[in-house]
Amino acid sequence: MERKLYSARLERKECISETAQCYHFDFAIDELESFPFSAGQFISTVAPDQNGKQQTRAYSIASAPRGNHFELCVNRVEGGFFSNHLADLTDLPPGGFVNVHGPHGHFVVKQPMTDSIFISTGTGIAPMRGFAQWLFPENGPDRSEGKDIWMVYGTRHESELYYHAEFEALAARKSNFHYLATLSRAGDSWKGLRGYVQEHVATIVEERASRLGQTLPLAPIDPGTLAAELKFDIYAYICGLNNMVSGVREKLTGYGWHRKQIIFERYD
Repeated sequence: MERKLYSARLERKECISETAQCYHFDFAIDELESFPFSAGQFISTVAPDQNGKQQTRAYSIASAPRGNHFELCVNRVEGGFFSNHLADLTDLPPGGFVNVHGPHGHFVVKQPMTDSIFISTGTGIAPMRGFAQWLFPENGPDRSEGKDIWMVYGTRHESELYYHAEFEALAARKSNFHYLATLSRAGDSWKGLRGYVQEHVATIVEERASRLGQTLPLAPIDPGTLAAELKFDIYAYICGLNNMVSGVREKLTGYGWHRKQIIFERYD
């Protein structure tokens, strides 16, 4: 079935990390009054390359639904057609257009709402930002239902922590939103967490289990239980490169977590 293509107009472009060459984009689809999607979904961008060949790239939406707008977080990749096409002012200046289709994907917050751990590295933060904006809108009802939400975000250097101030402000505003930024190659001036996301996810799971009187690893669920009957009190959402995703999944399954509790998206 042919996908509906929309023409998305660039309203704003900002380099949010010079060292990582990461850009934030705010697009509007003028032909629509609203562009409905679920936080965590992705869109596909379409454009012809220098040889006239049609190129398509998928990007997680880095925002919650807002009228006819959607936002992206994209690292420029050396030799990469689409990241350079989006980042270069000559190719896409403010007011310029790019064709997109979507939304797509099932990387969305499960209902009913539970305690949740959002785990990401690099531009894997994009759908997590969408989750956070949807759960805790500045002007609107809190959708978290008082559940504990941990955002564990890892990268190498402080300059590569995208939206860091935004998440710190949210954690200050909402007592049930816990923001844990960790650096694997932190400089001496960094006062926050160090190491890899797996280590800090393990601490969250172990401390939570102790607080609730749970014994780890959890008792296995009867394999005969129907998927519709599975009930969990916490989910993990993971987005990033394969090695990180696999490492976190392995850590959580080692605690007895069921595979249905672990929702992930890889971008390599």
